[in-house]
Amino acid sequence: MIPRCSDGADTRLPLSYQHTPISRRQFLAATGAAALGLTLGACAGPLPAPYEAPPPNPAAAGNTGEKAEIVYQDWRTEWFPPMANRMLAEFHEQHPNIRVYFTLDPENLEERMPVDFEAGRAPDVFAGCCTFFPGWAQRGYTMDLRPLVAADLPQLDIADWDPIQYAALFTRAGAQYALPKYHGALALYYNKDAFDDAGVTYPDASWDDDDYKDAMRRLTADTQGDNRTDRWGSMLDISWDRVQVHVNVFGGHFVDPADPARCLMGEPPALAAMEWLRARMWDDRTMATRLDVQNQLPRQAFALGRTAMVEDGSWSLRDILQESRFRLGVAPLPAGPARRATLAGTDGFGIYSGTRYPDASWELLKFLVGKDYGRAMAQAQFLQPARESLVDEWIALIRAEYPEQTRDVNLAAFADGHREGYSVIAEIFPNMEAAQRIAYDAWDQLYTLGQADTGIMVTAAAQIQQAQDAN
Repeated sequence: MIPRCSDGADTRLPLSYQHTPISRRQFLAATGAAALGLTLGACAGPLPAPYEAPPPNPAAAGNTGEKAEIVYQDWRTEWFPPMANRMLAEFHEQHPNIRVYFTLDPENLEERMPVDFEAGRAPDVFAGCCTFFPGWAQRGYTMDLRPLVAADLPQLDIADWDPIQYAALFTRAGAQYALPKYHGALALYYNKDAFDDAGVTYPDASWDDDDYKDAMRRLTADTQGDNRTDRWGSMLDISWDRVQVHVNVFGGHFVDPADPARCLMGEPPALAAMEWLRARMWDDRTMATRLDVQNQLPRQAFALGRTAMVEDGSWSLRDILQESRFRLGVAPLPAGPARRATLAGTDGFGIYSGTRYPDASWELLKFLVGKDYGRAMAQAQFLQPARESLVDEWIALIRAEYPEQTRDVNLAAFADGHREGYSVIAEIFPNMEAAQRIAYDAWDQLYTLGQADTGIMVTAAAQIQQAQDAN
C-alpha cells in the first residue's frame, strides 16, 4: 500500500548517480541535496527548509562528539515529505549526535531496492510493505530486530499492535525484519442517500454475504431513466489481498497456512468465493467492474455516486470525505459462510543489514513507530495508527476536521478487526512474482472481461503450484 507520485520521475538521486555505483559518502551527499529540496520538487513540490541537527552537546551522557549520519527513505506522495521533515526536527533535538537525511522512495521501488541493497548503497532505515518486503528479508537485506526489540521495547508497545500485523513482519525462519508503520483495514463504505432512496436498511455488523447480495441487487439502478445502469450496488479492487479476504470468509486460502509453497487457490472454498464475486459482476450485474466505470478506481467511482457501496480501506478515507457529496456511512465487511475477516496492512519500518550505524538506525526506528509519529501521519492523511491506543484519537481528529460528514459514521469499524481479532494479512508464496502474474491474468478473464468461468482458477492454481515447485 504505497502511495506513489504520478510523474514517473525518480527523484531520489541526481541523474548522474542513477545508473552508476556510488560510495556511501556520495549517496549521503545526494540524499542531503534531496533534503535541501534540490531533487524532491519533481514529486512533492516545495518543501520546508531542511532541518539540521544542533551541534553535539559534549555534556550529554555518552556523547563522544561523533555524529552518525543515516539515511531514511519513505513515501514520495506530496503530503509525506513535509510531515517527515517536521518530525525529524524533533528527532534531531532529542538525538544531537544523529543526523538523518530523508529521501524519497524511487518510483520503481520494488526493482530498484534490491540493486541498492546488493551495491551497498541502500538507506539505513526504510519503509516497505506487501509482497516485496518479506522478499527483501528472505534475501538477507534487513537486520533481524529481535535482539533490539527484546532488550529495548516494552511489552506494552508490542501489545498495542495488531498481533497478526506484528507477526507478519517475521520471516518463516523467525527473523523479525520490521515493526508496524500504520494499520490500514478494509471496511464497507456506503452512500446513505442511495440507501434511503432505495429503502434499504443500512449495513451493520450483523450483515453476511446474503444481506450484501440482496442490498446490491436493490441498489443497482438506472437513475437517469435511459435504460442503462448508472449506479451499481458495490465494487472492490480486483487485487491479491482484496480477493483473498473473500476467500478467507468462505473458509479458504490462497496459500496453505502450514506450507507456504502449497497453493490452495483451486480448492472448493476458494473457488466458491471467487465464483460468488464473478456472479455478482457478470450474472447479477450488481457489482461494478472497472469497465463499467470507465476504469475509475473503486473509491473514485463510489465518491462520484456510481456505486452505492465500496470495499475499501481506511487509507482512502480522506479522499472519500473530500470528494463525496452525499451522507457517508461505514460498516464492517460482511461475514461469509465460514467467518468474518478484514485485511490488516503489512506496512512496516526496517533497517538495512549493511548499515554502518545500527544503534543510530534503531533509535530512529523506535521514533518512527512511536506514538508521536503515528499521530503525525494520522493528522496529515488520516492514516489509521498501528497502535490501538491511538485509534480513539484518530477518530476524534477526523470528526474535528469533518464534523458534518462524519456525524453518526462508525469510523471504529476500521479498527474492529484489530480489536476483535479477525484481521487477516496477505498470504505470500515463496515465488510470489509468478503467483501474482498467473492469478491476475486469470482474474482479467474472469472479472474484468467476463470471458471465463471459475474453472480458469483451477488451471491457474496448478500453474502457480508448478511455479512454487520449480522455485
